[in-house]
Amino acid sequence: MPIDSLITAPRKLAPCIVLIGMAGAGKSTVGEAIARALDWAFLDSDSIIEAIYGARLQTIADALGKDAFIDAECEIIRSLRINRTVIATGGSVVYRDAAMRHLTALGPLVYLDAPFVVIEKRVAAKPDRGLAIAPGESLADLFYERADLYNAWAPFHCAVHADSPGECARRIIRDLPPEVVRG
Repeated sequence: MPIDSLITAPRKLAPCIVLIGMAGAGKSTVGEAIARALDWAFLDSDSIIEAIYGARLQTIADALGKDAFIDAECEIIRSLRINRTVIATGGSVVYRDAAMRHLTALGPLVYLDAPFVVIEKRVAAKPDRGLAIAPGESLADLFYERADLYNAWAPFHCAVHADSPGECARRIIRDLPPEVVRG
């Protein structure tokens, strides 16, 4: 089939799978494993932000400040018109209801839940990962503040600290409604 036919042909919209959680929870790693297993696309929203701004995520967050960064992230999320895609979101996406409503419309939200000690260790191992954090705010502050928001938005939860990314991906695929994973 020529590419023009694929682009112009009406598409049956299929849901996405949206992963939310703290930086270091494994959203990108688990998301890539889910996408491979389902033969879907994978999208890391932090990578889109970096591509739009032409800089590393932490540089962008530092330059914009926490609130402006979160606003920019929200607008980028709200611009997504995709399907059959596993989306790994930035950890701060949960601060904007408009972004979360849009993600919910795209597909089920899955909270990758890792204990603080795991997040702390992973973030320390990759200090350039990019955090939307205000001056004087600690990683623990972010973790506990966001945990309630993640729990409130995500109907599906996956504890990620004990299992491998592949095991987590298999568990998520198994636990989601069949109409989602059949796409």
